[in-house]
Amino acid sequence: MKLYSWNVNGIRAVWNKGLFQDFIAKHDPDIICLQETKAQPDQSPIDLPQYTEYWYSADKKGYSGTAIFSKTPATEVRNGFSDTIQKKYNFADSFGDTSKEGRVLSAKINGIWIVTVYTPNSKDKLERLPMRYQVWDKSFLDHLQELEQDAPVLTCGDFNVAHKEIDLARPKESAGKHGFTIEEREGFDNFMQAGYTDTFRHLHPTKAEAYTWWTAWGGARQRNVGWRIDYWLVSKSFVPKITQAAIHADVMGSDHCPVSITIKD
Repeated sequence: MKLYSWNVNGIRAVWNKGLFQDFIAKHDPDIICLQETKAQPDQSPIDLPQYTEYWYSADKKGYSGTAIFSKTPATEVRNGFSDTIQKKYNFADSFGDTSKEGRVLSAKINGIWIVTVYTPNSKDKLERLPMRYQVWDKSFLDHLQELEQDAPVLTCGDFNVAHKEIDLARPKESAGKHGFTIEEREGFDNFMQAGYTDTFRHLHPTKAEAYTWWTAWGGARQRNVGWRIDYWLVSKSFVPKITQAAIHADVMGSDHCPVSITIKD
């Protein structure tokens, strides 16, 4: 099975340019997880009859949002967090309520929980870092662990953090800035310590200049001055089933590129 994740930064724009169709035709994912769809289901131009579509859109139109398209229908789908987690944390800050932004979608497919996430950005001046560090990363880990009580978990998406210095082009200049703060990196460390494995780094421990996001400024993508902030993490028990983990930097249409894993049937 081939599983892909892609922050499309607006599904309608990528579709209308024909780039999403090109991607599907070339890669033919069994499951494709999306972030930053920026659309309600009734606004979607998607016409892919081979997939069953699951959408979790933000309350605010044209903002955030996640989706999962799967060739095998899900047996269960969960939008957002459980009531237990919702009661445990305060997801609202001055920028809005992160629990109403369509950021986490989970689907149980073939006895596995597939989770797509669009992690809140800490913002240029780190205004949203307290939300990210004290609430979001902790609540998302709680969510994964809740699901894992039922079945193995494969989670993917835009985590909005470069984990190690090897995961971005300019670590010294970026230290302490959003996406590479001590707090954000610690939050990602906590996923690892809880038993989840970064599939790409597991299979490619020393591969440098492997990035998934590039700023639109200064020809960064052409020069490959980027960040690896999109991941597939899997339960430790599932690691032996992962045969490939790849970054598809040649796929255009967004400021992010897709990342994928291949698993044994």
